Amino acid sequence: MSARSEIENVLGRAAWGYDENDVDLIAAQFTENSTMTLQIGRDGDTIGPFEGREAIRKLHADSLQSQTDQRRHNISNLLITKETADEASTTSNLTLLSIENGAVKVLSSGWYRDELVREDDGWRIRTRHIYLDLPY
Repeated sequence: MSARSEIENVLGRAAWGYDENDVDLIAAQFTENSTMTLQIGRDGDTIGPFEGREAIRKLHADSLQSQTDQRRHNISNLLITKETADEASTTSNLTLLSIENGAVKVLSSGWYRDELVREDDGWRIRTRHIYLDLPY
């Protein structure tokens, strides 16, 4: 039986955590030894890796402190490209919105490529690569 809804919830909680300035919720979606990288634009250098749950938590906390707008991360077109009882690979689209001064604008689009594992208490992201079409 597919774990799709559980996997969707992990990805959704990570996005919701960012949008609601809840870095503990974001961090809880990652394994203790997780890694994350980021690339902006096709020719952009890879940023990271950010290694470990606490490094990923700090990255998000630092990013949130510098923002004055309300962000909304919209995840769509989730593809589960591999799934076993304990591991899954996914690719999903991202549309990043900004709300500020009564206006909504698209900041960027891109995608996530995630490797997830099932731990004793549920699914977690082990590795995440974020590709953005434009800087955020």
